[in-house]
Amino acid sequence: MELNIKYRGRIATAGDIELINRLMAESPDDSRCALSVKFCKATNWVQANGNLRDMVARGFMLELFRAGYINLPQKKKNPPNPLARRKKPEIVNIDKTPLAANLKSILPLEFIQVRRSPQEKLFNSLIDNYHYLGYTQPVGEHLKYIVYAGKRPLACIAFSSAARHIGPRDAFIGWDGQTRKNNIHLICYNTRFLILPWVRVSYLASHILARAAKIISGDWQKTYNHPVYYIETFVDGGLFAGTCYKAANFSYIGDTKGLGKDSKTKIPNRSIKAIYGYPLTKDFRKVLNKKANL
Repeated sequence: MELNIKYRGRIATAGDIELINRLMAESPDDSRCALSVKFCKATNWVQANGNLRDMVARGFMLELFRAGYINLPQKKKNPPNPLARRKKPEIVNIDKTPLAANLKSILPLEFIQVRRSPQEKLFNSLIDNYHYLGYTQPVGEHLKYIVYAGKRPLACIAFSSAARHIGPRDAFIGWDGQTRKNNIHLICYNTRFLILPWVRVSYLASHILARAAKIISGDWQKTYNHPVYYIETFVDGGLFAGTCYKAANFSYIGDTKGLGKDSKTKIPNRSIKAIYGYPLTKDFRKVLNKKANL
């Protein structure tokens, strides 16, 4: 039996309530953290890379507690939220000598995936100081690249987990609600793309997009144990024409509604953006519409 509780895509059931109550009865001294780990193991609630979704499970159980379905152990500690109080990236000084060249003269470029590496600080600093949106810490699966010509950084590009529901994209792929839920992890979202302001190289942006499209799925596989088959991005038409995406063969598939994910009305509360997509395999629709094994 389903309850009127849905959290991060999981619909609560009477079986969940029974399981949580049994786990607490068996180990009454467990903390909320320990309880969430046991719940994930019992229900096989894991990420695509096999890691337990215990942090999400704690939020799920808190929703059940607030709705009066379960009791929870008293909090044993209240650790600070590092995302809520995250410091701005430190400024990293680099060579800002203007670079004006033709693309051929600076090839080959080197793409360095910097997440969880010492160079991640440089990526965060460059995005925060030179990208019009600044830097925000991604949540969920994500990769970050710095593009180098020799030892000089020229550009930064980042990809993260895709938005859960985008109408034109879902229609373009042919997703129904359940298939989208099962396969959303198989597409990624180009969240940031920055050519450093002192770099003037014609066709550089589209070249970087094309190169990134060739390596992103393999790198995602190495990091998260699954590939991606499609890239999406959003372009603010009031600021940009999307020229580099068009030149890199990204397809325009529609516009966003201008609604934030927590919007409770149908009135746009942010700029409407053009949606562009790039399939990473010819049979992307077939792969993305594959039904889950029951």
